[in-house]
Amino acid sequence: MRVLAELPHPDCKITIFGMNQKFIIKFEQGSLEQSYKLAEADVVGGVNGIFELLDEDFMKKVLDLFAQMRSAIIETYNKYQ
Repeated sequence: MRVLAELPHPDCKITIFGMNQKFIIKFEQGSLEQSYKLAEADVVGGVNGIFELLDEDFMKKVLDLFAQMRSAIIETYNKYQ
């Protein structure tokens, strides 16, 4: 797996990897991660096509999911304390 790009974002780290004819888009926020795999053949424009996919609407969904993930782990952790 090789790093193709890192994108600056104020709320999370975004890294795009290439591996086995797939793009892997990894989002990190603290100890949480989300990753999405897309076939290179399905993305028009290569890495630049990935940049276009990461629009404001999609990023809002990614950040909302991080909030849900954080809430879920905190609730679970507190249940067993």
